[in-house]
Amino acid sequence: MRYAGTSVVLLLLFGFATGLRGQKPSAALPAPAQLEATLGDGTVELSGIWKFHIGDDMAWAAQDFDDSSWGTQDLTPPAGSANPELGSSGYIPGWTANGYENHAGFAWYRLRVNVQSSHGRLAIKMPNEVDDAYQLYVNGQLLGELGRFGERKATAYSTLPRAFRLPRELRNGPITIAVRVYMDSASLFQTPDAGGMHEPPILGHAGVIGTLIQMDWDNTAHVVGSGFLEMLILLLAWMVAVSLLSMDRTEPSYLWLSLVCAVTILGNGVVLIVSFVPWIALTTGFFLQSVIIGPIRIGLWVIFWGYWFRIGRMQWVHRVVWGLVALTMVGTAMISAPLYGEHIPVHAAAYITPILLPLRVCFGVLLCAITVQGIRKQKTEGWLAFSAVLLIAISLFQTQLSLLHIKTTFDLLGFALHLGTISTIFSLFLITVMLVRRFLHTQRIREQWKAEIEQARQIQHVLIPEQLPKIPGLAIESEYRPAREVGGDFFQILPVQEDGSVLIVVGDVTGKGLQAGMLVALIVGAIRTAVQYDSDPLVLMNSLNDRLWGRGRASATCLILQICTDGHVTLANAGHLPPYRNGVELEMGGSLPIGVVPGAEFFVSHFTLAPGDTLMLMSDGVAEAQDQHKQLFGFERIEKMLQQSISAAELASAAQDFGQEDDILVLRIQRLQTPGNVPDQKVVLAAT
Repeated sequence: MRYAGTSVVLLLLFGFATGLRGQKPSAALPAPAQLEATLGDGTVELSGIWKFHIGDDMAWAAQDFDDSSWGTQDLTPPAGSANPELGSSGYIPGWTANGYENHAGFAWYRLRVNVQSSHGRLAIKMPNEVDDAYQLYVNGQLLGELGRFGERKATAYSTLPRAFRLPRELRNGPITIAVRVYMDSASLFQTPDAGGMHEPPILGHAGVIGTLIQMDWDNTAHVVGSGFLEMLILLLAWMVAVSLLSMDRTEPSYLWLSLVCAVTILGNGVVLIVSFVPWIALTTGFFLQSVIIGPIRIGLWVIFWGYWFRIGRMQWVHRVVWGLVALTMVGTAMISAPLYGEHIPVHAAAYITPILLPLRVCFGVLLCAITVQGIRKQKTEGWLAFSAVLLIAISLFQTQLSLLHIKTTFDLLGFALHLGTISTIFSLFLITVMLVRRFLHTQRIREQWKAEIEQARQIQHVLIPEQLPKIPGLAIESEYRPAREVGGDFFQILPVQEDGSVLIVVGDVTGKGLQAGMLVALIVGAIRTAVQYDSDPLVLMNSLNDRLWGRGRASATCLILQICTDGHVTLANAGHLPPYRNGVELEMGGSLPIGVVPGAEFFVSHFTLAPGDTLMLMSDGVAEAQDQHKQLFGFERIEKMLQQSISAAELASAAQDFGQEDDILVLRIQRLQTPGNVPDQKVVLAAT
């Protein structure tokens, strides 16, 4: 039946009756031998007494079959009768309300009609309300069917406006109409008076019947046509959400709104397909919409609002929501076709239904809790979203509102507009506006951040020389591989004019990105200033420590070398990795980074570089490189590589290819056998 979904929702809320309404078959009323129908160019409603029999035998379709022993069903609408679901007049209760209360399966209707004064080809318009599938026979000939009939059962579709033309030779005289009906056992529990035809068929001129069918289709379009408008709005909202997601994958609410729209489009599509074309069986359509799509849709909305309000502990929200969804799906399936009544006993509804209502209430409570917390966090934006949340709640709980006698269907220019559709359209409009507003705000912040990063990168670029200085007696190589746009490693090469020595400073500041870049610029400026007064590594280290102390959490590891022309080296270290001389790690005592403690003591050592000796300095980004299995590049690999003569670029490339996690800096210093060129008299600075 077309409106079976509404009945089941009512059953979910209030449970099923303990017994089905019905009565014993009454004595058969005397039926006329045949119905006299004078047509002309008009039609006649085939109301009145029809012969009726439960069971199935194809011989019952024959024109000359003797049905005198059959019972009867009166297809005359009772006075004041109304559809229990829609309230429309002219509704005829089914066979379960007329003596066959427990019957499901096949049954037959038969009627003899004497047609007179027909002026053209005839057709029969079948009822728009039939439980559940039917075949139409005239004089033993099958004219058509709605449903897919097998040997023992039939697959039912939503009852659609259907008319079937009679053979051309059947225009006047006696004809026998037989209707073979099949009702699924689940229909017994969906409506209190299910079974068979709920309207009388109409016989008449084919042209007039065609006009009636068109009118029925128009009425169907007016009843469910608003679903197309909702589908269009949903599609536009989905396109907006997907577009925003493609431009900003860091905002999870875009993803979840696109999923909400997609699932809702799927659900509305199922309803429209069932209402207009026999592509999806009635039971399958109901199962998809009520058992699967409905609970998932509610869960997706709750999760979307959780991400929209940026609620903490979303993993907990996910577990609660999908747990409720799973329980709701299982419970709804147990009291729905095809399980209920066949595999699940009828009395089980008395235990299952009271559980389903609290589950749905839990969704509402969780949504309210998320909204309240979101309003507290986001203030103005939270209150703006509150109206959208309220509209979504109305659309999700429309059936419950109707039970409170709140009007949920409105007429607009002849079209039926449901409160849920109206709420969905307005809520999606508000949500789309909020999404675009948040996206533009995020983009402005991102552009500002990019501009700041670019400025910091340019500052660091100024501090990096295009060529390293030429130091007499030394060959220096450097290789730097930043992990981000702005790096946190730095190095300096400063020739000292007074004694011909050279100062080499390497380090790694705390943090990453813009903050690290600004700290590097501060340290570089401090070094440039301090070296003008003293070139002693320990004095420089103390000066840097004083400059960084008291600047929040600013700190950095640092290693300062002073290499004299005779190869004597003075080293001061503040928590940096020790250098390697000829592939062997130099032994150094521990010390804190600069900027951590005022007046800290730093390790100082002295050694000599003989001609041909090599020093390899590096940042921790080399040793901390990780592969896809989270294994570190490690010091063992470094020591193994340094057993051979390798360049700074080779060591940096090996660590980067292994799996870069942090900035990589490698500095290689070798004392030459013979003095080099005259040193550059300028103070040469390199920093990254």
